[in-house]
Amino acid sequence: MSMKFSGQVALVTGAANGIGRATALAFAAEGLKVVVSDVDAAGGEGTVGLIRAAGGDARFIRCDVTRDAEVQALMEGVVAAYGRLDYAFNNAGIEIEKGKLAEGSEAEFDAIMGVNVKGVWLCMKYQIPLLLAQGGGAIVNTASVAGLGAAPKMSIYAASKHAVIGLTKSAAVEYAKKKVRVNAVCPAVIDTDMFRRAYEADPKKAEFVATMHPVGRIGKVEEIAAAVLYLCCDAAGFTTGHALAVDGGATAI
Repeated sequence: MSMKFSGQVALVTGAANGIGRATALAFAAEGLKVVVSDVDAAGGEGTVGLIRAAGGDARFIRCDVTRDAEVQALMEGVVAAYGRLDYAFNNAGIEIEKGKLAEGSEAEFDAIMGVNVKGVWLCMKYQIPLLLAQGGGAIVNTASVAGLGAAPKMSIYAASKHAVIGLTKSAAVEYAKKKVRVNAVCPAVIDTDMFRRAYEADPKKAEFVATMHPVGRIGKVEEIAAAVLYLCCDAAGFTTGHALAVDGGATAI
């Protein structure tokens, strides 16, 4: 895969593993400088190590996206390191529900909404002025197929991802004439550490999840990374306010 990028610097949150790590590596492979961010410092530094081992340029900045001051400091750190920001992938998120809506707790609600919604809002709040200052750029937010429909036993998570899509579409319209594009990527079930932890003890569940996708398998982190890079690259210059399902056909049923 080769894509054309006019900018030089990409930021990826939630980049210690999984989709975030794969996307950071993909940006670096295209020659971009990458700021890797996560609350998991060891994992984030590991991603930076992989990029540097492949000849790329990357730095790690720890950030809790639920905290305004830390997000502001992250953006200041990006500028201090590389002088600018061109692309941002707001990927940090959590998924901790275990039951139906009436079985959820206030603590679960606050935690999920804090990271998945407030975190995306805060990141865009401080990213957009940087992009405006240099004449444009692109942002991609991680939503989910759970943001495009129902998600039984994951109602709070689904609500958070619907909210991410709402933030994405609204920001896209607000800044479209300023050449700031904002899109969302909506994965189905992807082969990540989170997935493996959830299903390694019960292979039947893994088989069931695979059958949810008409293609007959779960997705790969590299497939989501490819979608993110497309939404950022010059070829997607006419695409903004879009929630792109990368789901093996799941939402077509």
